[in-house]
Amino acid sequence: MRLLNTSTLNLHYFGDDIPLYVILSHVWGRGEVTFDDIDKSHAKGMLGYKKIAECCDKAVQDGFEWVWIDTCCIDKKSSAELSEAINSMYRWYWQAEICYAYLKDVAEDEDYVDEKSKFQTSRWFQRGWTLQELLAPTVVEFYGRSWGLLGTKSSLLDAVHAATKIEKKYLVDRDLIKNASVATKFSWASLRRTTRTEDMAYCLLGLVHVNMPMLYGEGERAFFRLQLEIIKQTNEHTIFAWNPNTGDSRPSLGVLAPSPTFFKLSTQISSHDWKKTPSSTYEMTNRGLRMKL
Repeated sequence: MRLLNTSTLNLHYFGDDIPLYVILSHVWGRGEVTFDDIDKSHAKGMLGYKKIAECCDKAVQDGFEWVWIDTCCIDKKSSAELSEAINSMYRWYWQAEICYAYLKDVAEDEDYVDEKSKFQTSRWFQRGWTLQELLAPTVVEFYGRSWGLLGTKSSLLDAVHAATKIEKKYLVDRDLIKNASVATKFSWASLRRTTRTEDMAYCLLGLVHVNMPMLYGEGERAFFRLQLEIIKQTNEHTIFAWNPNTGDSRPSLGVLAPSPTFFKLSTQISSHDWKKTPSSTYEMTNRGLRMKL
């Protein structure tokens, strides 16, 4: 894991002995400072440098020497490193002392209660990757465009719930997330979007406790692969509890959903307690789903 020194803005690699660190959650924009840029002289002139510098300043104020920022702490030229980072990201956000959520499109004087407020309609709540970045950390602090504190996940609980439609109990206690059904977790992502189609599956890996390789270029098949991995590892039948989108133009659909959008109405779907009633196994074969009912 690479971390950025908050005083020198130099990158350091850590193996198993990882120091305390804070982590940034944000929406990518133009001119982001990448791994290749961060130690170059031109970095300070890039649009994204100010965000990194102000994040580091905030971390120093809070007494932290290290920060993880996805734009510059991952060498995305290496497919192996990118795959490892994506498969580890939920854990990295989970282990962070504080997550700074930077909402560039929100002013510090906003009314957060209004459902039409810039806070509740911020792009940060609409992106796929920020779902795990909201749920995994214990402490999430929201900052506006000038890095003024808007509040925390706890203090803004009502507004965050209204913006995400995630039950408050999961926002308050991250340990309860493991009890949420797969269908419910997918419903949280149903209104979110990613720039690349594949990332709509990859951003959910940590949330459903699955590891799998990244295959950019596979499109919607990434979400099928994710569901197949879940089927291999669990008896989670709610993975089949989805509804066809009325506006979808496909002539027919299989037993697995093409994307999380098909789980929009599955928020209240709960898993069966298989400890009380043992379930029969089921599997995907070359001829389809084999299940004993």
